[in-house]
Amino acid sequence: MTVLRGDRVVLRPWQARDLDALAELNADRRVMRYFPQTLGREESAAMMDRMQAHIAAHGWGNWALEVGGRCVGFVGLSAPRFEAHFTPCTEIGWRLAFGAWGHGYATEGARLALGYGFGRLQLDAVVSYTSVGNLRSQRVMQRLGMSHDPADDFDHPRLPGHPLQRHVLYRLPRLRWQP
Repeated sequence: MTVLRGDRVVLRPWQARDLDALAELNADRRVMRYFPQTLGREESAAMMDRMQAHIAAHGWGNWALEVGGRCVGFVGLSAPRFEAHFTPCTEIGWRLAFGAWGHGYATEGARLALGYGFGRLQLDAVVSYTSVGNLRSQRVMQRLGMSHDPADDFDHPRLPGHPLQRHVLYRLPRLRWQP
């Protein structure tokens, strides 16, 4: 299975020991502020199983993000499971435990995932999106060299009428990727 190593982070397949960390961050209101709801342990276990099944089937996906030998979240590539003006596509995303914020781990992990996507998978482009208020994630997208065109912003089809419905979309074509 694919393992990607950076200077400080490792992207790797999920292990049973990661469930506690994933469940804890999914239950943290600070981490889940820009998601419709927090997730319980059973939901987190199902999420981890889905992410690992995708990695096992395809060799890539949302990998466990390891720092200092412990899981602090996930970073990876996925295909959105909804229809919008920019789908089908490949999305890069991340979710980190609150204590891991502000250290550059999301950016470092995302660079590894982008390198895999543009190198090994030969993707033509990658997108990322988040609710309009999630400025921290938008700054990661900007550090990755992704660009934002307000004309691409959209109402997330799975959040009709929800305060988090409006999303910004960032894009990075392979031709602009700088490893």
